[in-house]
Amino acid sequence: MSLYNNYIGIDIGKLTFVVGIYGCKITKEYANDTTGIHDFINDYKDKLSDGLCVLEPTGGYEISLLYTLCDQGFVVHRANTRKVKNFIRSFGNGAKTDSLDAKALALYGYERNERLEKFTPCSETSIRLYNLIQRRKDLKQMLVAEKNRLKNPKSKLVSTSCETMIKVINDQVEILTDEINKLISADNTLKQRQQILKSIAGIGEIVSQELLILLPELGTINRRQIASLAGLAPRANDSGSFSGYRRTGAGRNTVKPILFLAAMAARRSNSALKEYYEKLIKRGKKKMVALTALMRKIIVIANARLKGMQ
Repeated sequence: MSLYNNYIGIDIGKLTFVVGIYGCKITKEYANDTTGIHDFINDYKDKLSDGLCVLEPTGGYEISLLYTLCDQGFVVHRANTRKVKNFIRSFGNGAKTDSLDAKALALYGYERNERLEKFTPCSETSIRLYNLIQRRKDLKQMLVAEKNRLKNPKSKLVSTSCETMIKVINDQVEILTDEINKLISADNTLKQRQQILKSIAGIGEIVSQELLILLPELGTINRRQIASLAGLAPRANDSGSFSGYRRTGAGRNTVKPILFLAAMAARRSNSALKEYYEKLIKRGKKKMVALTALMRKIIVIANARLKGMQ
């Protein structure tokens, strides 16, 4: 069943984006700026009014177009990149161009439209927090790299340079963290949600901030869906009489490392979560398996508690 009259695929790059319509061989390219977005909407206004736009997350380059379309009342689906790639591979076509990708996104929208969720914009505060948290994560990766270089400096000058960079990065992380705290404190809903998260063993200031912003679905979906979204739902590996080892995977790749830190802290805490972890170990579970189960337990508890505040 087709829910829309038009399906518009948009392949986004840093400088430009390419638009393809399902059933049309021609694609058009626009500058990825205010003028280009305005021109695109004017050219395709009739098709946008009763159509579905499908685009992928592209390192933030899609944000301006995504929010402009939503502000004007058009329906947009922000597709999962992995799912789209698998969809394209299923046709056995290895060729890749911006035009082909735009057409593939339009086809994906046409064939999957009944299952695709409409993108709902976050608040302006949430967008600012998302950008700040992503930047802090980038800086922390840089910090790890500089600390590793400092362990084996090639000269005194290199050692001094590493120490200087470590101090600068630490200062920047502190500035970002202060701003994140201010924004959350000024928003009563976010502040209340953070307090609930921090009441769970293993979840502290930083983890609660990142879960709030990187997993905004917390408290709005069921336990199985939140575990799957976090990449912690065991996937079946059965065929006939064979029953294989079940592994977790997929999900939002930024969330799992956060929950790993929470699980590491929870297993050292004096809480029911520590007891849960130790019971799994006593039953012969490998430490990594028990930690993964603990991560899933933490996110399920967080989801239930936030659902209770609604």
